[in-house]
Amino acid sequence: MFRFGNPEYLWLFFAMPLLLAIYIYLNVRKRKDVQKMGNLATLKMMMPELSLKRSYLKFWFIFAALCAGVFMIARPQFGTKVETVEKDGIELVIAIDVSNSMLAEDVSPNRLARAKQILSRLIDLRRNDKVALIVFAGEAYVQMPLTSDTQSAKIFLNTINPSLVPVQGTAIGQAISLGMSSFSSDQEMSKAMVIITDGEDHGGSAVNIAAEAAKAGVMINVLGIGSPEGSPIPAAEYGKNFMTDPEGNVVVSRLNEQMAMEIAQSGGGLYVRADNSNSAVRALETHLDELETGKITSLTYSEYDEKFTLFAWIVLIILLVEILVYDKKNPLFGNVRVFK
Repeated sequence: MFRFGNPEYLWLFFAMPLLLAIYIYLNVRKRKDVQKMGNLATLKMMMPELSLKRSYLKFWFIFAALCAGVFMIARPQFGTKVETVEKDGIELVIAIDVSNSMLAEDVSPNRLARAKQILSRLIDLRRNDKVALIVFAGEAYVQMPLTSDTQSAKIFLNTINPSLVPVQGTAIGQAISLGMSSFSSDQEMSKAMVIITDGEDHGGSAVNIAAEAAKAGVMINVLGIGSPEGSPIPAAEYGKNFMTDPEGNVVVSRLNEQMAMEIAQSGGGLYVRADNSNSAVRALETHLDELETGKITSLTYSEYDEKFTLFAWIVLIILLVEILVYDKKNPLFGNVRVFK
């Protein structure tokens, strides 16, 4: 397994475009200053040893050394020893609504983006649990099966968008049924689902299926996202500002809070409305902590081999080559045409 020991230093790469812009600006300014002295072709004849290509090459050597240096101080590492670790946790299936109504902007930046932020925070808090991801709209699909690798869950979460489910709608009942089949067969392990949706259930069977899940020992929690007042759904891809119905009226999507509450109540879980604060995550975390935990076995890398020395050698070699490249032509190699 690969990782960086100090990944915060990778932010230095954002300074590289600025460095390039400054270099280009200084070269343009230098060229204008030289042009004030006379014609460039004439000036080159007066300075036959001058080599602009060499100065450009020296800069790119320095630039490459800086990039390699950033990787070096970020400390690249490879896992070399795998250990079996036991943690106390539960099995948690997260189902996220990816229907077009989740693009409404009554929460910032929009419902789906805010839902992903909330779930990312929840996954961080539930790092001892086994987590699965389900996406649903008119149909439901397993995005990631049950795993103790919560970091992979966050990576999958970031890739979620409405295009993953081509059939539109909000089949919450189907998502719950699929979630039920995603759990392990371990009867001793506590199981829970977290559904984040705007509650516009088009299937109409979610309440009954949630009740069946509760009887099977699975707690169904619902995070409602959006507002009862509603918001139009952006539809820039259709050449319009907002989605419209067949009569040309703007479609307003509203949070069906009553439906969401009924699903959570039937599923023996918690309903909470998600907003722009972290109150929903805190309430859900407290509720999940009430479940009895079980032993979860997972593999983890306990030792990492440092690889920054490789980049240190790369930096050293690049700088040595840069030193050996003269700014002007060397008369000893006047007949060598490396830079044509």
